[in-house]
Amino acid sequence: MKAIEKIIQSLELVPHPEGGYYKEVHRSLHQVSSSLLNESRSAYTSIYYLLEGSDFSAWHRIGCEETWLFHSGCDVEIHFFDECGTLQSVRIGHDASNYQVTIAAHLWFAAQPVDPQSYGLVSCIVAPGFEFKEFELGKRAQLISEYGSSPKTRDVIEALTRIP
Repeated sequence: MKAIEKIIQSLELVPHPEGGYYKEVHRSLHQVSSSLLNESRSAYTSIYYLLEGSDFSAWHRIGCEETWLFHSGCDVEIHFFDECGTLQSVRIGHDASNYQVTIAAHLWFAAQPVDPQSYGLVSCIVAPGFEFKEFELGKRAQLISEYGSSPKTRDVIEALTRIP
């Protein structure tokens, strides 16, 4: 775990409300408007994001697309409900031979390292830029009510929510 602590310190990461650690590294000075937004905002933002061990990025959604880019550690599994409400999972990392994934705007998604003895370090790029005011953490009961028709889906929802 010393390697994880070194990464957290060297990148100056702080705890994120959805789990893990992060630091915003870029906020575009260019402002854009979009049909998704009722305001103009930065063209894009990027963060470093680290999940360690058994920690997870809890179910959440935002109003813009988010691209995850893998850097180091173990593979990271990202779960999301697609436009039809079907649970999908994709891995990014060396073992998966897949190094990025984009989650569409307004979809619920969550993530976790595949090895509880390791960590996953990624960058997340949001366009148009991320604003915490649009960030929504999922509630377990609401997600189960809406998507939990199968035991497997309920298990994934329960494992990756922080709010009952």
